[in-house]
Amino acid sequence: MERGGVKIVAKNREARHEYFIEDTFEAGISLSGTEVKSIRQGTMSLKDSWCQIKDGEIFVRQMHIAPYEKGNIFNKDPLRPRRLLMHKSEINRLFGKVKQEGYSVIPLTVYFKNSRVKLEIALCKGKKLYDKRQDAAVRDAKRQIDRAMKGNY
Repeated sequence: MERGGVKIVAKNREARHEYFIEDTFEAGISLSGTEVKSIRQGTMSLKDSWCQIKDGEIFVRQMHIAPYEKGNIFNKDPLRPRRLLMHKSEINRLFGKVKQEGYSVIPLTVYFKNSRVKLEIALCKGKKLYDKRQDAAVRDAKRQIDRAMKGNY
């Protein structure tokens, strides 16, 4: 899917189900050449990935990038922590929020923007089970209303 120089490679669909998204940020990722080639092939996953702020830097953890087939010795560990490139003020703002109870930083989307790999991360608050049920009920009600409006009941 492409829109204005942006090609989406991977999405974390589970994140929107598990968390309330408070705010989103765009970050660059520090990658090796073979990792970029592997991402271009679409062999990556954001499932169970999360971000950690440590010593004034932010890292994405558990983001799986499959080893590039023709990479040989240049391939890196598929699950290694990768440093994100963000402004210091944004990192400090995120760090302040994460210190509050219940907030976490979760990657949402990986995409190419003008040939550079970017990661959309979100400041999230965890959903309880009743929140998830309420979201499902709202979706079902909207679906029924749409059907009734079309006349396909």
